[in-house]
Amino acid sequence: MRRLFGTDGIRGRANKYPMTGDVAFRLGAAVVYASGAEKPRIVVGKDTRASGYIFEYAIASGICSAGGDILFVGVLPTPAIAYLTKKLNADAGIVISASHNPAEDNGIKIFSGTGFKMEDEKEEKIEGIMFSSHLPAEKRYGKAYRIATAVRDYIDFAKSTANVSLKGIRIVVDCANGAAYAVAKPVFEELNAEVIVLNNTPNGENINKNCGALHTEGLADAVLKNQANLGIALDGDADRIIVIDENGSEIDGDEIMYVCSTLLKRENKLKHSTVVATLMSNAGLEESLSKQGIKLIRAKVGDRYVIDEMRKEGYNFGGEQSGHIIFMEHTTTGDGIICGLQLLKAVVSEQKPISELAKGMQKYPQILINVPVKDKKDFSEMENVSVLIKQAEKELEGKGRVLVRYSGTENLARVMIEAKTKETAEMHAKKIANALKEENRIP
Repeated sequence: MRRLFGTDGIRGRANKYPMTGDVAFRLGAAVVYASGAEKPRIVVGKDTRASGYIFEYAIASGICSAGGDILFVGVLPTPAIAYLTKKLNADAGIVISASHNPAEDNGIKIFSGTGFKMEDEKEEKIEGIMFSSHLPAEKRYGKAYRIATAVRDYIDFAKSTANVSLKGIRIVVDCANGAAYAVAKPVFEELNAEVIVLNNTPNGENINKNCGALHTEGLADAVLKNQANLGIALDGDADRIIVIDENGSEIDGDEIMYVCSTLLKRENKLKHSTVVATLMSNAGLEESLSKQGIKLIRAKVGDRYVIDEMRKEGYNFGGEQSGHIIFMEHTTTGDGIICGLQLLKAVVSEQKPISELAKGMQKYPQILINVPVKDKKDFSEMENVSVLIKQAEKELEGKGRVLVRYSGTENLARVMIEAKTKETAEMHAKKIANALKEENRIP
């Protein structure tokens, strides 16, 4: 049974278990042992959090103590580190980031040498080694190398996925004071776009603070003020994207998937005419894609499970409502910058504004409420909560959806209700959320 890894690695408050230097040291050594290689090479990168230094050097110490070599790539987006892990023929890649979480948090996620997130079974193996008595080994020492070309390598790679001139296109990019602060502008600018950049001055404490994919108000204002074609909001590690159209309206991951998949379908590039999404995706996405001759398959929540389904069945496009979008022809994980390029390519090739490309998707009213929780008890063990969930499911059968689940990265319960009307969805969501608050004694 896994104790540390959630749906997206290990995550928590920096300097508080499990996000401590000691855990990071043991993880670094365990990744070396789990690789099975005599002298494995491990890529290590991070986002802009001040606590990143703690974990970067603790992990490096663990890797070296077990005889592995480190390839430092510095501050880069999570998908860039996945790409470099494969490009450099490394045995694994380690990303130090808490993604969209606040600056006080940090996290660690691991990629295999193929650039894909490490499988659950291998994470379990690493945990087993971490809590064993095998660390560290005597007379096995590794070395550390800094990859000076890492930033340029990723910029060139990202540009190569679009093959389009963006001349005459004006965009606003919100870097969330995160991992994309040094790479986002060059990628779009070198393809001839006019780029206005927001929140690209990280100080270690301002990552995701009132900016980025979770806070798009400032981006919407900037798009309107600068009369831009669209705005791109990234999160702290740039593996997700939310878009603002030319009218200042938000386009979420479901709408992005609609735009991109319909274009791929028209170009005969959508394998099996299928998109892989999650349980959180709006029912309107499924209905709208069906009208275009595209099938929607739902995986568990978490981009790793979307990717698992894509790899298992040979699909090449999928994503999440939250903005993790995977183009398997180009990437092994969600990549906000590359997705932004594909959207701009659609705008250019179709010669239509992004709002018009997205309007073909009609959404069901959907309410999502996040409830802080102390413990992640089974919902069936909470009588009032369980009764309200069953009532909602019965009333909305065939007319909506009910999804109540725990976050895999935070101490939150997520209550999502879809219905024919916003009022009905809101009523059931609030009832269940209030019951959860009472259960956790939250005012």
